[in-house]
Amino acid sequence: MNTPVPRVAIIGAGPGGLTSARILQRHGIPVTVHDADASRTDRDQGGTLDMHTDTGQHALHEADLWGQFLALARPEGQQMRLVSRDGRTLFDATPPRADPAEGNPEIDRGQLRDLLLDSLTPDTVRWGHKLTHAEPLGEGTHRLHFADGTSDDADLVVGADGAWSKIRPLLSDAIPRYTGVTFVETGLDDADHRHPGLAALTGEGTMMALDNNQGFVAQRSSGGRVRIYAGMRTDEDWHQQRGLNLNDNDAVREALLDEFTGWSNDLLGFITNTDTGYTNRPLYALPVPHTWPHTPGVTLLGDAAHLMSPFSGMGANLAMRDGADLARALIEHPTIDKAITAYESTLLPRSIEAAEGAAEGIDGAFAPDSAEQTLEHMTERQ
Repeated sequence: MNTPVPRVAIIGAGPGGLTSARILQRHGIPVTVHDADASRTDRDQGGTLDMHTDTGQHALHEADLWGQFLALARPEGQQMRLVSRDGRTLFDATPPRADPAEGNPEIDRGQLRDLLLDSLTPDTVRWGHKLTHAEPLGEGTHRLHFADGTSDDADLVVGADGAWSKIRPLLSDAIPRYTGVTFVETGLDDADHRHPGLAALTGEGTMMALDNNQGFVAQRSSGGRVRIYAGMRTDEDWHQQRGLNLNDNDAVREALLDEFTGWSNDLLGFITNTDTGYTNRPLYALPVPHTWPHTPGVTLLGDAAHLMSPFSGMGANLAMRDGADLARALIEHPTIDKAITAYESTLLPRSIEAAEGAAEGIDGAFAPDSAEQTLEHMTERQ
């Protein structure tokens, strides 16, 4: 970029925003990341991610973090298992372990975020900066207003602030819509010792049991932890219809057991033998296609641009590729405006294709014949 050094502000310290910041800093472009969390340890970062070759892995190479990633990655986490509602194994694919760089190796979300954060210069991320709104000042400049009463001006504002982005309304009227599927998350700690049967059923990677608009997803994380998602196609307010207090663990457990009547006792153990509470997670997605007109001084990446169901397996991977592509465009083009135009010309068609696949994925996973559809899909990918 040949113009005076721009003031780049990224809203959101997720994988996509941090990837972009890392690459920009490597090429001498200063950047500030604003995040609403009070600190990097303010909240749990979620489960595990598989890094895809042309998206997440590409971004890690661009960020010069591939070696550090491999030191943390879990190639064994690529195992995929499909189980019937009566507990029979229908499909089980274990990847080779000879080379950790082969395939799509897994990493905990928290470990990936820490890797990216530690790669940035000190004080790049301003914690506790919850954005309230962005005020256009003209000629692509925006003033960012934060809940603590401070403000900051930027020549480029990057909305990397997730599903309920405060930057998206500058570009688009789109809002996330309920997909019709809700996950209730719970988990196992020290699973191999405390819950050996459920640990064995999970395997080293991801176990799915799907049938008739319902299912379980169990995922290994590092440190012996297993995250569990009990999913169901249901109304968004299913718990309110039942008069259920989501803070009452005993009541939630009984409600889930009622929902999953007829499933094997082994699988029901994912509901009853947990070490955590239960978190209700309705799944949302942006309309497809989601596009916006070119707007000077502002753009989006990750879930802010293309929120989709987790059954794409693409969310964090796409966010990181978005962040890498945006940084590369800023490095290679003479102006911010040209960089945004080039970036969005790639981002939008790519995200539309991925979001269409994600919509098909969740519809197939939570359908009357979901077990048959998923088995066919897994077999085709072998």
